[in-house]
Amino acid sequence: MKQARIYIQDSFCGILTEDEEGYHFTYDAGYLNSEGALPLSPTMPLTAETYEKEMMFPVFDGLIPEGWLLDIASNTWKIDPRDRMSLLMACCKDCIGDISVIPFGNE
Repeated sequence: MKQARIYIQDSFCGILTEDEEGYHFTYDAGYLNSEGALPLSPTMPLTAETYEKEMMFPVFDGLIPEGWLLDIASNTWKIDPRDRMSLLMACCKDCIGDISVIPFGNE
């Protein structure tokens, strides 16, 4: 099982998990109750329920590099390009935009 903490604008907003059943994302209760909380995307509005999907959520998959940048990342970290969660955790700690992905143990 792989897990990462997800941040929006440097505010912890939830946990993304990959296990044998697929991907799961749960917003943090404190984040949901905070003033000015923003959803990750229009397809993942703020809710206390866990989002579940067999494939990577599009909002996260869109953060992963493509093309020659994907080749560099894959070769540098020795990550299979099909291992979307590992690529997300390796490449998206400080990516362009509001969302950051921090693997557990790297806080």
